[in-house]
Amino acid sequence: MDRRSEALIIDILSREFPDYGILAEESAEQKGSASGRWIIDPLDGTTNYAHGYPFFCISVALEDRGKIVWGAVYDPLRDELFSAESGNGATLNGTPLTVSATDSLGSGFLSTGFPYDVRESAEDNLDHFSRFAKRARAIRRDGSAALDLCYVAMGRFDGFWEPKLHPWDTAAGSLTVIEAGGRVTDYSGNPFFLDSREILATNGLIHQEMIDVLTKDRFIQ
Repeated sequence: MDRRSEALIIDILSREFPDYGILAEESAEQKGSASGRWIIDPLDGTTNYAHGYPFFCISVALEDRGKIVWGAVYDPLRDELFSAESGNGATLNGTPLTVSATDSLGSGFLSTGFPYDVRESAEDNLDHFSRFAKRARAIRRDGSAALDLCYVAMGRFDGFWEPKLHPWDTAAGSLTVIEAGGRVTDYSGNPFFLDSREILATNGLIHQEMIDVLTKDRFIQ
């Protein structure tokens, strides 16, 4: 289903925008002559889909000269279409989005994920998960970074962090958070780029508190 979804999306975009490049999860990158490049995750939450767990989506973003300028994330089960355009805000099914007003980590509802090499790598996110579990109101791990980011954008979540993601996981969702009034950085608060090895996205109000935890914060005695 990953490959079938990707083939359909690439076929449509290639016909409509033949000069654009394409970076997609399941196939080799296609270079284009135009400045634009499509970034595609045809099925974010593949394991969920395979097990019948109802949390997965399709994510498509447009990068132009190294900047994400447009993105869309579609949840087919809930018929929820998140979209964002640089400088023009973010919407859910046409209704403008805004991040939550939660202003303390202790009241924060967070989400995260674990890398695929969690069994082999020492960088497994379990240390951060443990610390946040003792500081935040609650944490969820639902298995789709693109949807998690969109949930931050609409205020369902107050914050999201995850290591070792790929550009197709974060491109559309990160723009959606920013355009909804949130903040997206790496764990240290530096600007987030598509090739960053980590992402932190919040409503902005709890961002520094989350940075403190992710950098083995000053609260730990």
